[in-house]
Amino acid sequence: MADTKRPPLQIVLCWHMHQPDYFDPTSGRFQDPWTYLHAIKDYVDMVAHLEAHPDMRAVVNFSPVLLEQIEAYTTDLTAVAAGGGRIHDPLLAALHQPLIPNEREERIMLLRACLRGAENRLFENLAVYQRLVATARHMLAHPDEIGYLHDQFFVDLLVWYHLGWIGETVRRSDARIQDLLAHQQHYSMLQCRTLVAVIRELIGGVIDRYRVLADAGRIELSITPYSHPILPLLIDLNSARAAWPDCPMPLAAAYPAGEDRARWQLTRAREVYERFFGHPPAGCWPAEGGVCDRTVALAGEAGFTWVASGQAVLRNSLADEEPAMTALYRPYRLPNGGAACFFRDDALADAIGFVYRDWHADDAVAEFIHRLEAIDAARTDNQPMVVPIILDGENAWEYYPENGYHFLGALYTALASHERLATTTFSAFLEAAPRAAGRLRKLVAGSWVYGTFSTWIGDSEKNRAWDMLAAAKHVFDQRAPALDDATRAAAERQLSLCEASDWFWWFGGDNAADTVTHFERLFRVHLAALYQLLGCDPPDALAHVFTHGVSHGSVDTMRPAH
Repeated sequence: MADTKRPPLQIVLCWHMHQPDYFDPTSGRFQDPWTYLHAIKDYVDMVAHLEAHPDMRAVVNFSPVLLEQIEAYTTDLTAVAAGGGRIHDPLLAALHQPLIPNEREERIMLLRACLRGAENRLFENLAVYQRLVATARHMLAHPDEIGYLHDQFFVDLLVWYHLGWIGETVRRSDARIQDLLAHQQHYSMLQCRTLVAVIRELIGGVIDRYRVLADAGRIELSITPYSHPILPLLIDLNSARAAWPDCPMPLAAAYPAGEDRARWQLTRAREVYERFFGHPPAGCWPAEGGVCDRTVALAGEAGFTWVASGQAVLRNSLADEEPAMTALYRPYRLPNGGAACFFRDDALADAIGFVYRDWHADDAVAEFIHRLEAIDAARTDNQPMVVPIILDGENAWEYYPENGYHFLGALYTALASHERLATTTFSAFLEAAPRAAGRLRKLVAGSWVYGTFSTWIGDSEKNRAWDMLAAAKHVFDQRAPALDDATRAAAERQLSLCEASDWFWWFGGDNAADTVTHFERLFRVHLAALYQLLGCDPPDALAHVFTHGVSHGSVDTMRPAH
């Protein structure tokens, strides 16, 4: 029998949505299509599941650069539908206007673009696509034969690639998509335009759907610092040694005026959030859960009431001062004030991200609920407790059957109907239990990944990137004051794109060469664009590749906490 004296165990599911800025300022095009592909699959599916479960509460966190890219795609597609403008993404443009190139190299590029991620589970039941892939791979292995491929092959491959990325909730509800799936081959230009029209509707409406749920109090929306930077490293590169004392450091002693940049990142994030959602944000998921004492204080100064990080950061900060359960399942405040800080349950988050993908949905949800029930049963008092479960909201689902359709549906149903478990949001928990917060004497700087910053600094190639960034920041500090207002604002934004954590994630280590090449080139392009905005020539070093990745490396868009 349930203990009616004890309040239900509060559960916060927080889904983080982020894609780096893929726009290439030299070509005027998006280098990679992942923003719009994840929009039509993961962002659409996630909001559909939340809409379908009115008793569920959750937090959805967006990065500002993601919101702005979704807006850019919407602008492109709206203009094209009205008979003007152009689509700045080459892959989406090829679907809209399927004029297949004759040149062999361009055909090779198109084949490769439509095979990226082909091994993912979202394509496993698409038999026609798999046949097309087999032919495409043969042609890539024998490029002299590519000229024998009919243009219709490329059109069909484009259509099936995009059908594979369409969200499962859309496949089950949109008759146009069902007709395209049934057609199977020899797609016409009209059918391509129909698919683009569906994509336009999905991308153009997805942010508003989240806003409607937030306005109704069914979800909380939060934001990440503008370009997804690791704020503690901007403020003090040596914060890397707080949890990793032997971390090899860049040659640069510091990132110049990094605290000012951290303030700018937080302020700009709030501005973008308010423009999209109509009210100020309460919460901030710092990029990669990267926190230190100063970032929490700055978040509070910027107007945020809560931030969150990883379990290992709390463990490092407590140094075994309190029992594990009492420690993890409540927010904390620091002596210098600032935002309240929550810490994710790494095991529960990693179970969703990496374990349950291979389970039957009912078994996975039953095991997950059992874990939560065990936490509830182990409570020794009647104090409010909250279990933060924070993870990537987009990349996990392509490893699940039907894009996580069955798992998310069963999970939300089980959580919403459980008598001892109650879903909530971080802001709602703070409002309902204002005295639940514990006190931390210090916060050991770190991230949700291993509790350190080793994913973004310490490797020789990551450190090289920090030196390049610091050198550009020195030039910015010298030249920006003399720029006119518009150019200075453009340079500030361009600098922020160079500060993004995404570049450093991929440099060094055992990352796959193809992926590293994409990010390494775009990092140098963004730095060069910054120098040009500042009115000076980019240094010669930016013309040379400085990291390559490995030929059989990993393509890890997600990583477990341990």
